[in-house]
Amino acid sequence: MQSHDTMIHSATSSATIHPVMALEKHYGAANYDPLPVVLSRGLGAYLWDTAGKRYIDMMSAYSAVSHGHCHPRLVQTLTEQAQRLAICSRAFYSDRLGSFLQRVCELTKMDCALPMNTGVEAVETAIKAARKWAYTVKQVPKDRAEIIVCAGNFHGRTTTVVGMSSKSQYQFGFGPFTPGFKVIPYADLTALTAAISPYTAAFLVEPIQGERGIVVPPAGYLKQAAEVCQQNNVLFIADEIQTGLGRTGRFLACDHEHVKPDGLILGKALGGGLLPVSLFLSTREVMGVFTPGDHGSTFGGNPLAAAVALEALEVLFDEKLIQQSEVLGDYFYQALVQLDMPFIKEIRGKGLFIGLELEPQYAKGREVCLKLLAEGLLSYETHDTVIRFAPPLVISKAQLDNAVEIVKKVLVT
Repeated sequence: MQSHDTMIHSATSSATIHPVMALEKHYGAANYDPLPVVLSRGLGAYLWDTAGKRYIDMMSAYSAVSHGHCHPRLVQTLTEQAQRLAICSRAFYSDRLGSFLQRVCELTKMDCALPMNTGVEAVETAIKAARKWAYTVKQVPKDRAEIIVCAGNFHGRTTTVVGMSSKSQYQFGFGPFTPGFKVIPYADLTALTAAISPYTAAFLVEPIQGERGIVVPPAGYLKQAAEVCQQNNVLFIADEIQTGLGRTGRFLACDHEHVKPDGLILGKALGGGLLPVSLFLSTREVMGVFTPGDHGSTFGGNPLAAAVALEALEVLFDEKLIQQSEVLGDYFYQALVQLDMPFIKEIRGKGLFIGLELEPQYAKGREVCLKLLAEGLLSYETHDTVIRFAPPLVISKAQLDNAVEIVKKVLVT
């Protein structure tokens, strides 16, 4: 395998002069390090760059494009609603929000939902709900509420949320941080039990840790963790921003273990790959702590977002995308396992949510992603050695076969 510097030079020698890259680098903050490709069009599981080269999208914008790029039903819904009413203040009712909230509550078996925009806004909403529930219902003394989280978590990048991260980069230079969080090892029931105190409001957990490298807990962990929470009057809150809405082969990843959380966080795919839409859903008891003025968002629950999100939910079921994720996810997983190469340390995941971990002595994730890019496959590394594969759920078996061939070619050259 070529050296890192050689690969970067060969991959960027023609792309670095692209005026779009130059503009972004000059005027944009350096909070991202994009691969050297300028995308201009997408359809289904494919993306095209400005030169017309086609790529298989194996990222789907961190699961935000689960329905595929420019899904015709979603684009039609977006267009029609935008021509009627896009935004109005939540100081008024709209004719779109109620039916969306009803449908998503029915699907998740939750009582109430509070709409926001980005995933981290929904996480912040969950934190506020859990704390106020602790004070007003559980009778935790003022300002003593605690929320338990897991090492390796990724719940977003607001100052409150990075304060509970165990990754030093996410915290460096951004303190002081909001107190009230306990960090325990992921998938450790003993640690969870030991961390619970009379002040514990909630346990916030990802059913699969995505940003950490698609880390899947042992079978039964979620169910047992939910039982521990129930026994101790602690809210079990599942962050399914990435894992929800069919990504793992079930509507929710918690469904694999028949777990009904006390609080549920959804986002990304909820917007159909067109808009930022998120929700915090919970019981009437928990959501009842909010009164007018406690929480809100100018754009949260707007008619345009509500219309698109409702249609996105219907498309999941009408086109059987959840079943497709299960079947093709297993097919793709087995195909990757059969590569059986020394470069591969481990393959893990559920549904179309798979991580390929590299042996660090052979290659780094960035190197492999650059070579995949050159061969027409878009992915991105996490934690230096893990390649994420989370394509749109509309991807075909033939496209996955092509992706496997590209991975095989890259790892043997």
